[in-house]
Amino acid sequence: MLKNYIGMLMLNEGEDSIKSLTKSRPIASIPIGGRYRIIDFVLSNMVNSGIHNIGIFTNTKSRSLVDHVGSGKPWDLDRKLNGLFLFNLTSERSQLRDIDVLSSNMEYIYRTKQEYVIISSSYMICNMDYNEAAKYHEQSGSDITLIYKKTNNGKKHYMNCSTLYINEDNKVLSIGKNIGSEEKLNISMEMFIMKKTTLITIVNRCIQTGSYNSIKTAIYNEVSKYNVNAYEFKGYLQCVNSIQNYYKTSMDMLNAKITKELFFNNGLIYTKSKDEAPTKYFNGSEVNNCLISNGCILKGKIERSVISRRVTVEAGAVIKNCIIFQNCEIKKGCKLTNVIIDKNTVISENTVLEGDEEFPVVIEKKVRT
Repeated sequence: MLKNYIGMLMLNEGEDSIKSLTKSRPIASIPIGGRYRIIDFVLSNMVNSGIHNIGIFTNTKSRSLVDHVGSGKPWDLDRKLNGLFLFNLTSERSQLRDIDVLSSNMEYIYRTKQEYVIISSSYMICNMDYNEAAKYHEQSGSDITLIYKKTNNGKKHYMNCSTLYINEDNKVLSIGKNIGSEEKLNISMEMFIMKKTTLITIVNRCIQTGSYNSIKTAIYNEVSKYNVNAYEFKGYLQCVNSIQNYYKTSMDMLNAKITKELFFNNGLIYTKSKDEAPTKYFNGSEVNNCLISNGCILKGKIERSVISRRVTVEAGAVIKNCIIFQNCEIKKGCKLTNVIIDKNTVISENTVLEGDEEFPVVIEKKVRT
């Protein structure tokens, strides 16, 4: 168990390719899987690995995130000692600058008693036990260990993710980016293991020189100055850095094998619980291969879709390959295919919306069509 480790979540993920879902929230608090938020996976992974001191560093649009994580009770982080800490810097100047958030909260890092730190983004969706990676890091004598995933389908998946070039001894030689030109790649999971003193040195250098805006960039560009090794993760991984990847990840959750690995393999994935009545299925409704949350009223036909809490689907509506966030109403006669609908939206009677699996239609929140 990693009691000697701090968990640090740097929520400065680029949102350019997923803006329609992040206008009022960070990527970390996008709903996924019906009842979860994206941040639930990395938070649960850390807690299941024995990390009980976790800091979340964010800089914009954090209201929904604060509402979701609260005191950290669902993850057993509402503690007198250690627990969950949220650090926010709202200046527009600090957009995508986690160095600014860190420099404003260095006291937290100095005062923690743990010796090591695991830094992670939130949008890498996986179920991972960090204990083996931490053991590898300590035994290797590395300054920094990067966690990565091998892929044989780089031309289609993990687009715009960072890639690692490593030698036979797992030493990281350089960092690149997946532009879809190669099939076999080592995808960086944006998870870094190091001593706390190493992190402090990197942050202070960034502040003094003004060279880099983020911890990730500082490590990637200075990889030759440190002893940086790589640890391979062999489980299921998706990166939710675009609408296409978000849609694919959600559809993957309808696969029983993937769902079992993702939600149960190395421990449960925890989330904020809500007391809802069971979903009511009316006569004439048809539901096939779906994730359905509590509190819904279903009268229509739903196939291969993810339905969040308190969604109403009226009689005569047909929904296929869709993701519907909470508190939405789908009126009678609607036909929706390959559509993502944000929360508190009403789709009017007889509306027809059809997207493509590669380019789903996105309806933003609080819209009435």
